Amino acid sequence: MGCLVTFVCISQQRPHYTQYILNNYILNPALSGIENYTDLKLSARDQWIGFEGRPQTFYLSVHAPIGKKDYKTSSTSYNVPGQNPRGTSYWQNYTASEAHHGIGFSIVNDITGNYNVFTANVSYAYHLGLSPTTNLAAGFSGGLSKVNYNRSKSSAPNDPGIGPGGNIIYKTRPDLNAGLWVYSGNYFVGVSAKQIIPQKVAFVNDTLGLKLAPHLFATAGYRVLVNEDVNAVPSIMVKSVTGAPTQVDLNIKLQYQDLLWLGGGYRFGNGYTGMVGLNVGNTFNIGYAYDYTTTAIKTVSNGTHEIIIGFLLGNRYDDSCPRNVW
Repeated sequence: MGCLVTFVCISQQRPHYTQYILNNYILNPALSGIENYTDLKLSARDQWIGFEGRPQTFYLSVHAPIGKKDYKTSSTSYNVPGQNPRGTSYWQNYTASEAHHGIGFSIVNDITGNYNVFTANVSYAYHLGLSPTTNLAAGFSGGLSKVNYNRSKSSAPNDPGIGPGGNIIYKTRPDLNAGLWVYSGNYFVGVSAKQIIPQKVAFVNDTLGLKLAPHLFATAGYRVLVNEDVNAVPSIMVKSVTGAPTQVDLNIKLQYQDLLWLGGGYRFGNGYTGMVGLNVGNTFNIGYAYDYTTTAIKTVSNGTHEIIIGFLLGNRYDDSCPRNVW
């Protein structure tokens, strides 16, 4: 079990997100300001319920456009008579946004075993048109990561390598992330690098030295019009970290108009996922995901729960759900 906790610390310095398609901003700062409003998300993830020292993740993210004036209401508004907000008219009316800026902020608290990593970042992105229907966004974020070690949870709390102090000792390190995002009415492709600066968090004599390794993410998805009421969005996320196996997630999200969605997925070598969500008016949405692992952890785990709550602030244009975050 100790080996498993060590492996988790190495491979999960940046948390898993089953519902990444609902908030790709948490993986890629280039999405700052991609929507027509201020997008605020809150999320909690409890991984491997029943497993001692399991990963638990909480985050808040918020981002907003600056100088974006080309609001397009016909494709997602409830108030356009006779039009389905995700029907054929969506493709017919979609145009690339004019060049604009975006800013954002995120805080992530990730607990795994004896370690607690708290990260706070501010982000900036610039969006420009590549063609009449395609945009390119480039962005970066920077901030601080605070790595706590809880000696009271250690099997050797008096280890001299930990050094003097109370039960909680910590180190603070700079954090830097960058990304690119290409998006249109029916597809997106993105790449990002998180925790770009390789660093070592050492407590006194390196007994508990933890390396902060760069994480690379690649995501892509395509929207398919099943009929006038239902869209299907198959997507993929690939996560690569030095010293850990590459993680590949395949997912599909079925969305009924702008009201509700169902989804499922497969994480190679790990297990299956399912999700469900609902939009409430034009200001609030909620999504829930459950992960079932097929690895040996299933003998002591009751699965993984993840919830995400979103608020569309300043949504004067009646966008009933994210237009570009799918």
